[in-house]
Amino acid sequence: MSVAAGGSAAPEDTVQGVATPRLVLATHNKGKLRELRELLRGQVPGLDVDTQVVDAAAAGAPDVVETGVTFAENSLLKARAVAEATGLVAIADDSGLAVDVLGGAPGIFSARWSGRHGDDAANLRLLLDQLSDVPDTHRGAAFVCAAALAVPSTAGSGREVVEYGQLEGSLLREPRGDGGFGYDPILQPVGEDRSCAELSADEKNAISHRGKAFRALLPAIVEALAQQ
Repeated sequence: MSVAAGGSAAPEDTVQGVATPRLVLATHNKGKLRELRELLRGQVPGLDVDTQVVDAAAAGAPDVVETGVTFAENSLLKARAVAEATGLVAIADDSGLAVDVLGGAPGIFSARWSGRHGDDAANLRLLLDQLSDVPDTHRGAAFVCAAALAVPSTAGSGREVVEYGQLEGSLLREPRGDGGFGYDPILQPVGEDRSCAELSADEKNAISHRGKAFRALLPAIVEALAQQ
């Protein structure tokens, strides 16, 4: 236990004055971490989202191979592995873009649609090229997310929960906007005249597939953290 100035003991949930992690998001994607922190801000009593909600790299968690064939399977694989590796409550999501005329593809392959994982620009360009002759009336698509929570067996019952969220819209013909990440610049939500990348962070969080899934998961998160 560290000792604060003046000789008084520091709180149990700090190490050398820095709050220790309580919740791990199983990702190395800083955009997803920012979104989760904002969604949780003020929602969990006693949780400092800026210091106690961390990503997999900060928690020293291993990379997890996504061998599932559905969003739910992949999110559970990641959450379960990170929870057991760190001993902390873990959250993971698997999400992607489902295009109507492609039968739901890219789906779980969204992040590596062009053949190289995480190359947003190449993924966008390939998809737009594939859909270049598809008329506007048939360019329906949706962002889909499965969010999973896993409690490590050392900290409880090893409970697991999965929730879902979806954001429907249509695909633009060229990227628009500088915000967000992934396919945000080419999906225009239903009822909007802007792409997801042109929305503010608050606007996007209010309607996003990930926001909906994480909000549905919130009661389970609060319960899991309360039992720590």
